[in-house]
Amino acid sequence: MVNLSTKIGSLTLANPIMPASGTFSEDLSEVLDLHQLGAHVTKTITAEKRGGNPTPRVCEVRGSMLNSIGIPSKGVQHFIDNTIPFYNAYDVPLVVSISANSADEFARICEQVSVPGVAAIEVNISCPNIEEDGKAFAMRPSTTTAVMEKLRSASDLPLWAKLSPNTGETIEVALAAEEAGADALVVANTLLSMAIDIHTRKPKLGNLMGGLSGPSLKPIALRMAYQCAKSVQIPVIGCGGISTVEDIVEYLIAGATAVQVGTATFINPNIMVTLLGQLETYLETRNIANLSDLVGSVRDEDAADAVVFMETAP
Repeated sequence: MVNLSTKIGSLTLANPIMPASGTFSEDLSEVLDLHQLGAHVTKTITAEKRGGNPTPRVCEVRGSMLNSIGIPSKGVQHFIDNTIPFYNAYDVPLVVSISANSADEFARICEQVSVPGVAAIEVNISCPNIEEDGKAFAMRPSTTTAVMEKLRSASDLPLWAKLSPNTGETIEVALAAEEAGADALVVANTLLSMAIDIHTRKPKLGNLMGGLSGPSLKPIALRMAYQCAKSVQIPVIGCGGISTVEDIVEYLIAGATAVQVGTATFINPNIMVTLLGQLETYLETRNIANLSDLVGSVRDEDAADAVVFMETAP
């Protein structure tokens, strides 16, 4: 038997596979057994109702996807009254994803959703900060520190900081989030991208630009997960481009203690359960008794100097 359990701070998950926020909803209970997932991560919610961005909101690019959904939300109270009771029927940790436009609003939502039935809060600090000209909180260490300190003061629940690939300061932001009170890092959100229809010469998304997800994102997010796992003492959750068991194993070897599956679910709604079975088989056939034995096992000793150079070179 293989022990697939993993720890993320004070939380113990039965296995390392969970959905990425925005790609998972109650409707999936009709096609897969939600009891089998390591955690449930909700769609991101905001304080008030939001309609989202103009259409079209999604387009395909070669092997991946662009989206500019705009975080449509029914608000915090609807979430507390309706969504939390649904997930409480499952003996699986519930992780609530939240988003806000300012540090104070983030703290208010964080306090509101810190209710029985919620195991952890994923804070989407990759979203725009209106106090910094629309730049995402997680683009800079200073704004990461400011928002995480307010979030930490608002709740005693575990806080998972979702980082952005749209920064040149990956390690500095990760360290800032850790020092300001994050219990884990989710690495990473989508990469700001664009696509144009060559026949109409118009952008393919109604909001002009959107987030790149799917296989094209994986090498970038994997690099970030590796860098973060090497730099912080808190767990790292790998997210970005996972569609095969090999992808999961790469993230684990790089240092992630769990993973989130997103875009692949749109193609195959049952993909997470399939990957779980394949991960167990991978470990069994290699006589790896515990998932933890795989985590952070990358053989990078000979490349240590190169990693340092990349981080210090101008």
